[in-house]
Amino acid sequence: MRASKRIENLLAGGGDGWALFFRARQMVAEGQPVTELTIGEHDIRTDPSILAAMGRAAEAGHTGYSAIPGTDRLRDLVARRVSERTGVPTNRENVLIVPGGQSGLFAAHHATLDEGDTALFIDPYYATYPGTIRGVGARPLAVKALPEDGFQPRASAIAAVAAEAKTLLINSPNNPTGAVYTRQTLEGIAEVAKAHDLWVISDEVYDTQIWNGEHVSIRSLPGMDERTLVIGSMSKSHAMTGSRIGWIVGPEAIIGLLTTLSTHTTYGVAGFIQDAASFALEEGPKLEAEIAAPFARRRKIALDLLAQQNRIKAIPPDGAMYMMLDMRATGLSGETFANRLLDEELIAVMPGEIFGQAAAGHIRMALTIPDEAFGKAFERLLTFANAI
Repeated sequence: MRASKRIENLLAGGGDGWALFFRARQMVAEGQPVTELTIGEHDIRTDPSILAAMGRAAEAGHTGYSAIPGTDRLRDLVARRVSERTGVPTNRENVLIVPGGQSGLFAAHHATLDEGDTALFIDPYYATYPGTIRGVGARPLAVKALPEDGFQPRASAIAAVAAEAKTLLINSPNNPTGAVYTRQTLEGIAEVAKAHDLWVISDEVYDTQIWNGEHVSIRSLPGMDERTLVIGSMSKSHAMTGSRIGWIVGPEAIIGLLTTLSTHTTYGVAGFIQDAASFALEEGPKLEAEIAAPFARRRKIALDLLAQQNRIKAIPPDGAMYMMLDMRATGLSGETFANRLLDEELIAVMPGEIFGQAAAGHIRMALTIPDEAFGKAFERLLTFANAI
């Protein structure tokens, strides 16, 4: 007996990219004082008012099977949020509630790809993207966004391979680079998508974390609402990572098909968690701004420290909770540098290579520990790098 070829091939014979993270966690478990700047996990937890709303909902009995597409209340709130922020008329029939953004990505690719189809995605990418595509039986094909372009993807690079593809996955604000795709970049992508009849799957889970410029949803561009599926989540905007709640926004017909898929896979999201998400969204932008504010402060701390030396470079992130550092001046790969940093300085960061070829020679640093500790750790990181 053996497992399916699809699941055996999920990682294409390689690792899952999380080896250093798991090694750092094991060191912590053994009592070593590792400073973790690895994953996008807030240093604050879910706001007590949201947890109280969750508890009230559970105690009131919202613990049974929930409506598969999501509660009307939550779908309406997501639709209103999307309409107000993008200008695209959106109603509850355009919204499916899913157990987190990752679940949404998996479902969206299931809905748009057949076995053997080619699916494009932008490199650098979040580490699960290729496996998500392989998991639905499709072939992942990366399109590089180069550091010299500020990690903005070129429409010409996408167009060069678009004829063989059926979907394109984009992510702005971007994990791992912090790049916020400009309107011009997105207009170029939209023209390629329309010319080659591509579905665009737009991962917008960091849309509340904008430090420079504006967030533009590609769904808002002319002719794109009919061919775009937007992935959203409460994880980053409301520090609800463990609650596993997000959404897919798209054309009504495909949301209906995705609802059928949910019936055969996740069977919805717990009602009391949906009620907590509804409460959180009703709190409005003020709460979202409070949750985002620490990352803007730490971005400034990092940029100020970088300005005091001239060896280690970074493209200032315009959004998200990460910063990519260019370590090529050290002569080390991102993987080698990250492992040495962990061993010699007990600071854990993610090697750029796990995020794609375009990120080789870089490291990704999460801005996810308190300001003072972050500043001290980053100063140690720079001192270590400059001594190599």
